[in-house]
Amino acid sequence: MPTSIIWIHGDCLSPQNPAFEEYPDTPAIWVWDDALLSEWQISLKRITFIYECLLELPVTIRRGDVANEILEFAKENNATQVVTTDSPSPRFDVICDRIEKSLELKVFKVEPFFDYDGFIDLKRFSRYWKVAEQYLFD
Repeated sequence: MPTSIIWIHGDCLSPQNPAFEEYPDTPAIWVWDDALLSEWQISLKRITFIYECLLELPVTIRRGDVANEILEFAKENNATQVVTTDSPSPRFDVICDRIEKSLELKVFKVEPFFDYDGFIDLKRFSRYWKVAEQYLFD
């Protein structure tokens, strides 16, 4: 069995994250993505919300290039595998491609919050929620 680390990202900030459940007592990392922070100008409210979620998780928090930080964390922990949960974010695929050049990557599927096949603007939670609430409260 490979030695693993868990990569936590913004699409599954839950203590019931399947990676935590499947790999208990495994070192975990969250990376504040410098590129994402500068591109989208994430609000202080959103940053605070994420940080408060992270305080509830057994995770090491870093900042920088996500793939580089994950690979460095894996090296520090002598890991050969990165475990994470799926994400609809296009950046997720790019980061995964970079990780897979050096390490095994295991991605857990997450039960969707609601079934929807159309486009949702994920840059702002309020835009996501405007679509989601139509399906959740009908």
